[in-house]
Amino acid sequence: MEMKEVRGKKVFVGLSGGVDSAVSAALLQRAGARVTGVFIKGWYPPGMPCTWATERRDAMRVAARLRIPFLTFDASAEYKKSVVEYLLEEYRSGRTPNPDVMCNKEVKFGACYRFAMDAGADAIAMGHYRAGEKDQSYFLWAVPKDIVDATLFPVGNMKKEDVRKLAKKFNLPVAEKKDSQGVCFLGAVSIKEFLLRELGSANPALLYTIGQRIGKEGSNDVWYVIGKDVEKKEIRTARTRSAPMHEISFTDANWFAASARVTEAQYRYRGPHIQGRVEGDCFIPAQSLPDIPAPGQSIVFYSPRVSASGEASHSGELAGGGIIVA
Repeated sequence: MEMKEVRGKKVFVGLSGGVDSAVSAALLQRAGARVTGVFIKGWYPPGMPCTWATERRDAMRVAARLRIPFLTFDASAEYKKSVVEYLLEEYRSGRTPNPDVMCNKEVKFGACYRFAMDAGADAIAMGHYRAGEKDQSYFLWAVPKDIVDATLFPVGNMKKEDVRKLAKKFNLPVAEKKDSQGVCFLGAVSIKEFLLRELGSANPALLYTIGQRIGKEGSNDVWYVIGKDVEKKEIRTARTRSAPMHEISFTDANWFAASARVTEAQYRYRGPHIQGRVEGDCFIPAQSLPDIPAPGQSIVFYSPRVSASGEASHSGELAGGGIIVA
């Protein structure tokens, strides 16, 4: 479904309490959709500071301003099992998972999607960006293609500054709110604090990830983690995290387009797109890698994006992804 097709349709919008989802709801309302705001309540560490109540309040304020129905969907059980337990098991194994990928797959575009469909919604909408500097396609690779295709992304191709301008124009109460940072269920708590509490171990092989920079900011004495051994509780470091060209093997692939169309990959969020091709369950880079791939992280594939005029764009289109094995 596209924005031009939403008039009269019942659309459930994931209202996170932030500006992107708020503007998404406002745009859908102005396009004639029958909008319902849904706050997705996840799982949060007991006894640790958490901002979910504040986020829910902000989402309610947005719904009140737009005069749309507001619901809270309790996804804490799904979140605990599919995101938190997965994260901890991966770290125990010495790998570095990406919880936001699992949150999208299992919660936002999984449990919440099913909740919306059971409630009679025609579609769901999210405030994700799918192009430009804020592009979040990297975190969508594991979501089934049919669900991504059925989801509306009203601000998907916008620039952040334009979204904020719309938020002010629509007089939304979160127009000046800062973007959230860090792992979604931890808020201001660092992942290291959480792991120390849950795993009860200062084992550096559990707490550090391949490619991570260690050393004091501003100091010339900088090292990078290039390997680790969980059983020996050891990490190996080097002055550089660059890696010679080699294959990146992956598993759990999910495809939006034929793997033969892949021309580039990204194996760290905000990292560069690396030219190459897919052969079976391996990505073959066409150049040396700028840093070492971290097992457990996502490798996301892109194919050439073709414009309406038939010309290939410099920004790739999401083609699929997988989880890095080595």
